[in-house]
Amino acid sequence: MLTAVWRSLRPRQWSKNLVVLAGVIFAQQLGDPTAVARAVAACVVFCFASGAVYILNDIKDIEKDRVHPHKRKRPVASGQLPVPAAWRVWAVLVLACLAAAMVLGAAFQLAVAVFFLWNWIYSSALKRVPIVDVIGIGISFVIRALAGVMALLPIHPDLTISFWLLACPFCLSLFLGFCKRRNELIKLANDHGGTRPVLLSYSETMLNAMIGASFGLTLAAYAVYTVWPATVAHFGTRQLVWTTVFVFLGLWRYLYLVYKEGRGGRPHEILLNDLALQALIVGWILLFVAIIGLGD
Repeated sequence: MLTAVWRSLRPRQWSKNLVVLAGVIFAQQLGDPTAVARAVAACVVFCFASGAVYILNDIKDIEKDRVHPHKRKRPVASGQLPVPAAWRVWAVLVLACLAAAMVLGAAFQLAVAVFFLWNWIYSSALKRVPIVDVIGIGISFVIRALAGVMALLPIHPDLTISFWLLACPFCLSLFLGFCKRRNELIKLANDHGGTRPVLLSYSETMLNAMIGASFGLTLAAYAVYTVWPATVAHFGTRQLVWTTVFVFLGLWRYLYLVYKEGRGGRPHEILLNDLALQALIVGWILLFVAIIGLGD
C-alpha cells in the first residue's frame, strides 16, 4: 500500500515545484541561509501538495485512466490504491501541508490553500474547457511562484512581487502545456476523446500555432524583463540581457525534442533525462547569479 501511495504522489514530477525557489533567487537572498532554508522548505511543502493534487486527479479521472494505454497502470486506476484509501491519503496530505505551511507564515499557508482550491476547481471543471485547460496549468505555476515569495515575507517583509516573476512562469507553462497537448493529440489520434475529451476541441494545426505564439511570448516576456527599468534599478545592471541566450536555446532545444523526437507528453521526463537542456538550465542559473550576486 505504501508503495502505491508513493507512486501516486508522482515524485518524478516534483521538478515542477522548483519554480517555488525563484523568489529566493530573484530577491538576491541566496547568501542568507535562513531565506534559503525557508525557500527549500516551501518547495518541499509544494512537492507533497502537488502529490495530493495528483491523487485527486486520479480519483476524478479513474474511468478515463482505465482505458488509457499508460495511465491505467497508475495505482488508483489499477486498483492497487482503492478509491476510499486514496481519499483518506488525499485528506491527510492536504491537512499536513496546510499545517506545515503555517510554520512558514500565514501568507504562505494562504498560498497553499489557494493552490488546493484552484486545483479542485480545475480538476472538477476547467480542464474540460479547451485553452482554459492549459491556462489553468499556468495559473498553478503562478501560485507556486507567489508562494516562494510569501515564504520569505516573515524575515524580509519589504519584498515586493514583480509582475515579471508571474508573467514569465505563466508564459513558459503555456508553451509546455500546448506542447503536451500536441503530443497527446498525435499519440491518441484514434482515441476519440475517451481518455481526454478536451482533445476533441484541438487540431494539430491549431496547437502548432499556439506553440509558436507561446514560444514567442515566453522569450519576449523574459527579454523585456531583463531590460525593464525596474529590473535594471533593482539589480543595478543591464547585463541580465545576456541570460536571454540560454532561455532562447532552452526553448529551441525543447521544440526539437517535441517535433523531432515526440517527447512533449512528459515535460518532467525531459528535464530529468535531457543532458543538453539540463546544461542550458544550469548555465542560465550560473550566469544569472554571477550577474546579480548572492545578496546578503
